[in-house]
Amino acid sequence: MGRRLRANSHQKNNENELTEHSEKRISNVLAENISTLKALYSDCYDVVFRSFLIGEMLQAELVFIDNMVDREQLDTQVLDVLMTCKDSTLVNIQNIINESLPVASVEPIETIKQCVDDISLGNPILFINGSQEAIRIGLNKLQNSQITDPENEPVIQGPKYGFNESLQTNASLLRQRIRAPELKMVLLETGRYTKTQVVVTYMASVADHALVEEVMDRLKRIEMDGVLESGYIAEMIEDSPLSPFPQIKSTERVDVVAANLLEGRLAIIVDGTPTVMIAPVSLISFIQAADDYYNRWLFGSSFRFLRISSLFLSLVLPALYVALTTLHQEMIPSDLLVSIASSHELIPFPTLVEAVIMQLIFEILREAGLRLPRQVGSAVTIVGALVVGEAAVTAGFVSTTMVIVTAISGITSFTAPAYSLEMAIRILRFVLILLGGFLGLLGVVFGLIGIAIHLSSLRSLGVPYLTPIAPANLSEWKDAWIRSPWWKLNRRPRLTGRWNKYRQAKHQKPANKKRGE
Repeated sequence: MGRRLRANSHQKNNENELTEHSEKRISNVLAENISTLKALYSDCYDVVFRSFLIGEMLQAELVFIDNMVDREQLDTQVLDVLMTCKDSTLVNIQNIINESLPVASVEPIETIKQCVDDISLGNPILFINGSQEAIRIGLNKLQNSQITDPENEPVIQGPKYGFNESLQTNASLLRQRIRAPELKMVLLETGRYTKTQVVVTYMASVADHALVEEVMDRLKRIEMDGVLESGYIAEMIEDSPLSPFPQIKSTERVDVVAANLLEGRLAIIVDGTPTVMIAPVSLISFIQAADDYYNRWLFGSSFRFLRISSLFLSLVLPALYVALTTLHQEMIPSDLLVSIASSHELIPFPTLVEAVIMQLIFEILREAGLRLPRQVGSAVTIVGALVVGEAAVTAGFVSTTMVIVTAISGITSFTAPAYSLEMAIRILRFVLILLGGFLGLLGVVFGLIGIAIHLSSLRSLGVPYLTPIAPANLSEWKDAWIRSPWWKLNRRPRLTGRWNKYRQAKHQKPANKKRGE
């Protein structure tokens, strides 16, 4: 008990020190500044305090975190330059910044809090005796993964590179795709301890500025210990956190983010994660795939319609099967009914229990495949499904028909381009199965009506979730159920790009001209 009380007391002392020094200005006494920082960074072996003389006469000290600084440039462009300097006029911050530091990013700072924030980002801080300002030197060198293909979003046709964990890298990738100065990037910071950097990016000439301000306000209201992934922020800023449907889209693909920015949406980049969030979104945007726009319009429309049909089938097929075989056998053709009845002859469970068991087994196998090492995950999932399915049928626990229905509903759910939408369908599938087992087709219909009402009430940053279906906007259906040719998609979505309606010139349909005309 005494040890716990001492630990709590030590923690409170640290918090009090941080609060006390958060807005404290830098003193002109070097020793006082260094003492303050050493108290804040006590028990931090990786924080380096390097004392030296500028021009053999002016006492100075560098403070930085080891392994987060470019040591070679720090030695050659800072320490070597300042220690060998013979100019006696370098007695103030501005002279040193303007005449002695050959570093691109150099900035004076005035408070201890600014020093702590920059040290945490990997930037060395230079303190000089007699000065009430310190110098932030932009020589951070963070460890980041390489730019590779998006792991969770396979690319069939299109740019084969995605975001990584570096905020600076992700911002530069977007700049390479959209090279106009209208692409704005606003830097924020959230997380009491993690100090996670967040960038809100948008097209100033396209996006609704009221929407930009709303996103900024929601982000600034977040007060939590740490933000380790973009999912933390998504839950804190979405309109309906209790809904199973995602109201913010996440992607690892640079081209997807660029395309949404050009439609008037906003992107939120979080440091430390390769996932970038897009808002506002609609249900249709989770069904659209980037490959739809890279293939010819006829193929893109066919794939999108197939995707929508597959997702609806994944949602309702098990519930329809349970409802028909439990309460509406008269609606099943005689030959099919005989086949289903023969497969159920020795099954000890009712169809409802059988369906729930099979869906649970399928979800367990899928989750196990995700958590296992990548080299064996897919193999174990496939083998497990075959072995468990065959053993369950042979032992008489489930029917072959139920195995087929479960397999079809599971496979069709994989057609969702967005994993978050697939998760919502998997949850609602269980609800519809229970309604179908207890109330029959009437329960399934009630369930679908309830889902439609819920979707109609949802908003994504104030934008209706079912747009352009409800409220109906027939002119935008050419990029909802199908993907029309590019020469017909001359307008941006009304609710996100109404400030700049046209994204291309009119009358661009290719003309078939014969040679010589």
